[in-house]
Amino acid sequence: MVDTLLSEREIRELVNDYGSQVNEGRTIEQIIDNGDLPQLKGATIATGKVSDSVFGDALKTVDGKPLRLMYRCNRISTHDQNRGEIPFKDQVLAYNHDFMLQLVKGVLGTSQFDVPGLHPNSTVIPAENVSIILLENVLRIYMAESSTSTSLYQHWLKAKNEGKQEFMYAGHEIRTDQLTPNGRLPYLMDTPSTKDKEDKTVDPSYLFDSGICTPAEYTQIRNASRMAFGIVSEYLRNRKMVLVDTKTEHGRNSEGQIVSADELYTMDSSRFWKLNNDGSILYHDGKPVSFSKEFARGMIKEQGQKFTTEQSVEIAVRYIQGLQHLTGKPFEPDLRMRDERIIESTNLILDYLGV
Repeated sequence: MVDTLLSEREIRELVNDYGSQVNEGRTIEQIIDNGDLPQLKGATIATGKVSDSVFGDALKTVDGKPLRLMYRCNRISTHDQNRGEIPFKDQVLAYNHDFMLQLVKGVLGTSQFDVPGLHPNSTVIPAENVSIILLENVLRIYMAESSTSTSLYQHWLKAKNEGKQEFMYAGHEIRTDQLTPNGRLPYLMDTPSTKDKEDKTVDPSYLFDSGICTPAEYTQIRNASRMAFGIVSEYLRNRKMVLVDTKTEHGRNSEGQIVSADELYTMDSSRFWKLNNDGSILYHDGKPVSFSKEFARGMIKEQGQKFTTEQSVEIAVRYIQGLQHLTGKPFEPDLRMRDERIIESTNLILDYLGV
């Protein structure tokens, strides 16, 4: 039996009717302060761009592994700035990540714990509190047009405008005339960046000289990521989509293994383009039909801009459509209030892991 995907009209109705309901709720810090999750009292709370984490010395599994609870939010960040909240974004990306994780965890490993009964769109993710390796592992097979300063496209534009025949990017010597906007690269490029306040693309040697990782560790991360890139690409080919680029994060677990430590192949961390039946890129208005956060980045016209309600709805619709294209399954939202979802999922996790 083929699942019937939600139509654009149905998605818009869903977002307009329930968007405010699923967005509203207390922060995890407020929920803990109000005493609704007494097991987490006194834990450390770290606020990120699009998710919050809870961890601490007392948060350990029954077998002694340090626990980190990651709470996905509806916040959306572009150009390292919070632009507001997008309805259903937390659930969409949670399911997006879980779906892709099942494809590649045998290659990349994972810091996550498998908790029976925890739904794939749960916005609470239980993971071992690994030691994060402070790099963003970025792989690219196309030079996507992008407004971000770390992008290959921006470096290529600069080199072209300066009349350079060649330029260096993340340790790769590239001929300027070899590249075209949104064109395929000569090979799959590893282009790591730092995890600083303002990220910067670096040569791998910078990572070694700065003590971020060893050459052997980087080789493992790069090679495993290339294999995972191929697995996801092969899956997407059958969905008439192509993986353009992606970034993954990694950490060392308590057993000394390097494992993936954050979201994998989501529309926030990756770009996906639609293909025509003949395998060529599908274009609309001169640009590839894309499912990624780049759609939202394109709406930013000035410093400090926040998305309007209308813009937030459009972005939510695009995220849900993208999820359905990626998975081939209809989006099944959890329409309960956010607080209820968070508290129930957290208690399920803590009970199962013996915390």
